Amino acid sequence: MSRELSMKSQCLPFQQIPHTTRLFLDYLSYTPSVRSFYPRSPIFSEWVKDESQRVPYDAVRRGNVSEILEWQNRAWGASPKTLANIDRLKRGALAAVTGQQVGLFGGPLFSIFKALTAVKLAEEATAAGVDCVPVFWLATEDHDLAEVNHVALLSEHGLPERLAVERQGIADAPVGTVKFGPEIEPVVERAATLLGDSEVTTWLRQAYRPGESLGSAFALLFARLFAEWGVILLDPAEKDFHHLAKPLFRAAIERVSELDEALLVRGKALDAAGYHQQVKVTSATTLLFEVKNGARTVVRRRNNGANDNGGEFAVGEERSSSEELVERIEEAPETFSPNALFRPVVQDYLLPTLVYTGGAAEVAYFAQAAVVYEKLLGRVTPILPRFSATLLEAKAERILTRYQLSLPEVFHGPEKVREVIAARSLPPDLQVRFSEAYASVEQSMAALRESIGKLDSTLIDTAESTRSSMSHQMDRLRARVARAEQQRNDVITRHADALSNALFPNKALQEREVAGVSFVARYGTELLANLYQHVQPDCHDHQVIEVL
Repeated sequence: MSRELSMKSQCLPFQQIPHTTRLFLDYLSYTPSVRSFYPRSPIFSEWVKDESQRVPYDAVRRGNVSEILEWQNRAWGASPKTLANIDRLKRGALAAVTGQQVGLFGGPLFSIFKALTAVKLAEEATAAGVDCVPVFWLATEDHDLAEVNHVALLSEHGLPERLAVERQGIADAPVGTVKFGPEIEPVVERAATLLGDSEVTTWLRQAYRPGESLGSAFALLFARLFAEWGVILLDPAEKDFHHLAKPLFRAAIERVSELDEALLVRGKALDAAGYHQQVKVTSATTLLFEVKNGARTVVRRRNNGANDNGGEFAVGEERSSSEELVERIEEAPETFSPNALFRPVVQDYLLPTLVYTGGAAEVAYFAQAAVVYEKLLGRVTPILPRFSATLLEAKAERILTRYQLSLPEVFHGPEKVREVIAARSLPPDLQVRFSEAYASVEQSMAALRESIGKLDSTLIDTAESTRSSMSHQMDRLRARVARAEQQRNDVITRHADALSNALFPNKALQEREVAGVSFVARYGTELLANLYQHVQPDCHDHQVIEVL
């Protein structure tokens, strides 16, 4: 981490980020309407010391979890810093936790952002007198293989190239159980070609090989990426973690009516406040999956929970009583796993979690999961937004500067970008004529509106409507001229497409579409150190970071 990159940043409020939900925006500003859903504000420094006194954690559980974490992380080649952090956890430290699906080659860029945010939160808590370590939860029990078996790497021409590993197996099997065969090898070689000769390429070859799974390979890669940061990795699929979580799994069945009712009430409260529910909850909902014939299968309440005999459930086509389900939990807890609303609760039962950090969707999950926390743990873990950024490389920066474009303009999509660039590429004399025409319309209509107002004030609105219509027609004319210029000039299309592919690929944020390893391979692990300097837990804007 010796070489310093030239990195400058500017902040972009999330109001200017596409598809940002009202719930997330109101949470960031901590408006009164969200405070009943989130126990703490998104300003970490306001409550870190007070919250540290409210984290209950059994000493025996601490010892057991620390022991499992030690051998898990040693198996992945943990660094001395990580092992030291596990020892701190064993001796009483709290945890700043994040997590992510175990995507191919480490997943999108924001997976790296999550880990760096957890490190920063742990560091700031420790500096405030609360010993804290970073933990990354590997979501190996998720069963949507199609979400994690692919990734986009930057090609030689700057285009995101989609790489996928096709692995046949049991549908809906937990992704942590799906092992790579020989089919991973050509995918790794293509990745190596795209990434070039780099440290990251070596790590990918060591991690992604036959015999490993998406989960173990992800862990092997992240253990190397974050060796100097001491990030503790946790694979919840481990049987011993399930045994420790048995009390929660039992409660999910034994208290199913109470939990379901609390979730339904919370859903109505979110609706009434004008917010969305991240997970649809019904009267048939439970918080558990059970692995049946290798597939992760939803546990449902039969007859929409309208049972008078203590509760009947269905797991696929199989019917079970609550007693039978509890007995199966006792005998084989490793076959049960939590759903999206229950996962953070299980996580924070296993760990002494001071804070969790995640993206907008996870913030929305917590608004619902809070009632499960209250019922089962007696405390709601605070959530904080993770670091969010777009990396602006030299080529994209030159194009933005040339056409005086801003990132929010790129967010309008490639078609609009081409149109804007074309308009700003018109011959200078034509641009001057348009500017003069706009000014003339505004000047003439302002004078006309004033005279009309003296004659009949009721006609002022009509005059303003006319001015707006004339301006609109001028906009349409300019757009048609710009399209004509665009068709005549191939450079415009190339530049617009280059910008969109680099900064808003597939009409989504770069951090969600492009693999983090693409940038680490290009700039070295020094990139992580430089990004870390931009992570400010109490600043919640999206950052635009120039990497030059």
